[in-house]
This record gives sequence, C-alpha cells and structure tokens, in this order.
Amino acid sequence: MALGRKAWLFAGSDRGAERAAVMATLIMTARLNDIDPKAWLADVFARIADMPQNRLHELLPWNWTPPASRSSAQAP
Repeated sequence: MALGRKAWLFAGSDRGAERAAVMATLIMTARLNDIDPKAWLADVFARIADMPQNRLHELLPWNWTPPASRSSAQAP
C-alpha cells in the first residue's frame, strides 16, 4: 500500500480519491483477516444482489467463508 501513496495524490477528482480510499480499505481489511482480497471481492460482488439485507453481515471479511468451504459445509 505504501507504493501507491504518492500516486494517489493525483486521483483526478475528489470522487475518484474517495473510491480509491474505499477500495484500499476493503482490500486491506481482507488482508488483515487472512483472506485473498480478489477471491473475497469476486464472491461478494457475485452474491450481494441475491443476499437478503438481514444476512449481509455474512459477507464481511471476518464472517466470510470461501465458496469451497460453504459447499463442503452444506453437504450432508
């Protein structure tokens, strides 16, 4: 993350800088929870539209389980 700090001074606009900050926060939160950020974000983006509001907490990095773990946990 330290490598991008200087480049982020020139985000192009305030909205662009805010979006970059949000994405950096999501990625670093996943890393802090020992989760592959790319796998986590891909799964969250694929599942979030069909997820009821009262279950959104399952998609947070500290509650998330990879798709392979979910399918083996659901098997009889």
